[in-house]
Amino acid sequence: MEVIPQNFPELTDRQLKQFSKLENLYADWNAKINVISRKDIDALYVKHVLHSLGIAKVQPFLPGSKVLDVGTGGGFPGIPLAIMFPETQFVLVDSIGKKIKVVEAVAESLGLKNVTSIHGRAEKVKGEFDFVVSRAVTQMDDFVKWVRKKIRRKNKHEIKNGILYLKGGDLTEELQNFPSATLYDLTDYFDDPFFETKKVVHLPIKYRL
Repeated sequence: MEVIPQNFPELTDRQLKQFSKLENLYADWNAKINVISRKDIDALYVKHVLHSLGIAKVQPFLPGSKVLDVGTGGGFPGIPLAIMFPETQFVLVDSIGKKIKVVEAVAESLGLKNVTSIHGRAEKVKGEFDFVVSRAVTQMDDFVKWVRKKIRRKNKHEIKNGILYLKGGDLTEELQNFPSATLYDLTDYFDDPFFETKKVVHLPIKYRL
C-alpha cells in the first residue's frame, strides 16, 4: 500500500482509506471468483493498482469528464482511477458477468458513486466518452473498431480525446497502423522493476458520426 501515497502524495484521507481497503476486498473476492491470478494477489498494489494509475500520470482526468473502461475484469484500471478522480464518471464494462459482480461489490464497499458497471460487450455501450481506457484486452486494431464511435467531439484535456491503453513489451508491429499513437514509458513515473517494459499508449480518435 505504501507505494500509492509515495507516488501520489496529494491523496486525501478518504482516498487513502479507499485504497487501503482494496487488498482485503480483492483477497476475499479472489477466494470465491478468480479475478486476479493467484501469484499476483500478493503484489496487488504494484501490479494492479499502481499499474492502473499509470494512466493518471499521463493524463489526470478533469471534473465532469467521462471515461469508459473496456474489459475491466475485476475493476482495473477503472476502480483505482475512480478513487483517484471522484468527480469523473467511470463506466466499467466486461463480457463476463461474475467479474462485473466483483466490480459492483468493490465499488459499493468503497462508496464510489462515480462508477457504473455493465455486463456486456463494449460495442453495445451507449454514450460518448472523453477517454476509453483498458489493460491489454486485445490488439489495437480490434480495440479501435470496438470503441472508435464512442469518443466525444470536444476536447478539454491536455491531450486529445481517445484511447489510453496499458500495454507491455515491443509494440512496434502492433502500432504500425497508428502513426498518431504516443507511447509513455511507465519507468518515467515509477521505480519498481515491474514497469520496465510497461507503457501507456495514447491514441487520439477523431469523432465519427
